[in-house]
Amino acid sequence: MGGCVQGNHRRLRRSIGAVLVALAFSGMVVTPALSFADTANLVTLPDFTPIVKRYGPAVVNISTTETKEARQPQSPFPPDSPFNQFFAPFVGPTGPAQKYQVQSLGSGFIVSPDGYIVTAAHVVRGAQKIIVSLTNHQQYQAKLVGLSTRIDVALLKIDAKNLPTVQIGDSGRLEVGQWVLAVGAPFGFENSVTQGVISATSRPLPDDPYIPFIQTDVPINPGNSGGPLFNMKGQVIGINDQIYTNSGGYMGLSFSIPINVAMDAVKQLKLHQKVHFGWLGVMVQDVSMDLAKSFHMKEPMGALVSQVEPDGPAAKAGLKPGDVIVSFNGQPIYNSAQLPPLVGALPAGYTAKVGIIRDGKAMTLPITVESLPGDMAEEAGAPHSAQAPEQKGSIARMRIQVGPLSAAARQQLDVSSGVLVLGVANGPAALAGIRPGDVILQVAQQPVSSVAQLQKLVASLPAGQPVPVLLHRREGNFYVVLSLPK
Repeated sequence: MGGCVQGNHRRLRRSIGAVLVALAFSGMVVTPALSFADTANLVTLPDFTPIVKRYGPAVVNISTTETKEARQPQSPFPPDSPFNQFFAPFVGPTGPAQKYQVQSLGSGFIVSPDGYIVTAAHVVRGAQKIIVSLTNHQQYQAKLVGLSTRIDVALLKIDAKNLPTVQIGDSGRLEVGQWVLAVGAPFGFENSVTQGVISATSRPLPDDPYIPFIQTDVPINPGNSGGPLFNMKGQVIGINDQIYTNSGGYMGLSFSIPINVAMDAVKQLKLHQKVHFGWLGVMVQDVSMDLAKSFHMKEPMGALVSQVEPDGPAAKAGLKPGDVIVSFNGQPIYNSAQLPPLVGALPAGYTAKVGIIRDGKAMTLPITVESLPGDMAEEAGAPHSAQAPEQKGSIARMRIQVGPLSAAARQQLDVSSGVLVLGVANGPAALAGIRPGDVILQVAQQPVSSVAQLQKLVASLPAGQPVPVLLHRREGNFYVVLSLPK
């Protein structure tokens, strides 16, 4: 079949040639109706070579060495026994501790001629030795000036002068669809260049609420972390940080730290200061359609306040659980993920105007931002539940069994009031997402103080209407929507 196809192509070319010859000999001039040269490209394809030539030498490869300890499995058989290979994996770590070295690779970029280098914190965190390799194959041992694990930015220093540097851009002016370029060492392949477009800006991720990530479709893989993301002007507008993947490799979703956020942290690190984050002292969640109805809102938008830290900035300003933040310093808040980056970027002492909806009415509160406490970086695991003493009760309309909280349980769970959910049957509470171990703090924005009070409150609620219920769980406080039968 391949020969037939090839023959047909040859016959087609010969036939066209014969027609052109015949027309030429007959005195006719053949003018092509349209040539490719006559059509201009609607979109100019980008040429990245000037960026790579000019700023590529300022991109570095970073290799780290970290020493760890692990206990080796101890087999009951002699070292030369053939049974060791079968039984050793099943033996607990009872052998002596063995030290081993872990090496990792990443990328970075030079921001000053005297040797300051920016990279991602996870590339160098915990490393005993950091080696920086330049494109001219020179290597330097780097000193860690400082890092911020929350922003995932680190500042290094090498003993060198007259180094090539990158140009820092403005990540606040990015637009979805514009071309971007990444340079790094994916899987150890040094000085690799990949390109793509910006897929989204200000993209929040669950584990990094303070970073409005730049999402791109630039191929990023292990080893690219800490490397620069360039715009078409050759300016660094982001630090390549993480990918969304099921396989460990690139799957079309890459995330970079905006350079404005990163360089603000770098300035503080260079001065050996602790990186500051603005703090309101609230926990927020998205407003669903059902929650919007239960709070008498026309549409689901804003950040619903589910918890207010005692003596925090929001508590001092009068913010309450059940308030919905719909604007912050004049900027609309459409979902809860928008709020942390805006707050985190503000200095301590700054008074922000916070627009809220309370009981269906709009109002504005001035809240003075404070610095995020250092002990809030990691939250200690709260106990799942506490055993409730006697006086259990059933809430028939909710199909749950509850009990009071003892003084010890309140202290252990860090709540001042509420009732403990002991059991949940199929019904309204289960559909709302209420689980055993939850503490019911409010129902219909009414504080819950006892089992009897909850029974009376639930009995008075209308049927078929969405009711907000404030719960406490290990993660903190949050709202669910309950719809009760008659």
